[in-house]
Amino acid sequence: MFKKLFGSSEPKEEKVLPWQALVDISQLDLIAEKSKTKTQIIFKHSTRCGISSMVMKQFVASYDIDLNADLYYLDLLSYRAISDEVGYKFQVVHQSPQLLVIKNGVVVAHDSHSGVNNIELSQFA
Repeated sequence: MFKKLFGSSEPKEEKVLPWQALVDISQLDLIAEKSKTKTQIIFKHSTRCGISSMVMKQFVASYDIDLNADLYYLDLLSYRAISDEVGYKFQVVHQSPQLLVIKNGVVVAHDSHSGVNNIELSQFA
């Protein structure tokens, strides 16, 4: 009965995604080039925002590790210039949190806030 009310005291194994840190503007050209042969995904995250943290936890929990895509993480507070350049290069208005799906050099899907987890990534991989 207590396990149902309070959960198990056993630690849960945390899911680790194959994140690649997006820390240099030059990576954006590489992402655009790689998107010609493999789907590229950018997750823009504000580390000081509770909503962004909640969306990220949901994203991690539902992400399919076997998805044929490269997954990038952008800490937009630490790399604001890169975040701005993402908007210019891929023609999307900045939001946080935000997910961009890139194929053939262009964004084929993007959303922000709770909409991030509504994107069906498998249709793009």
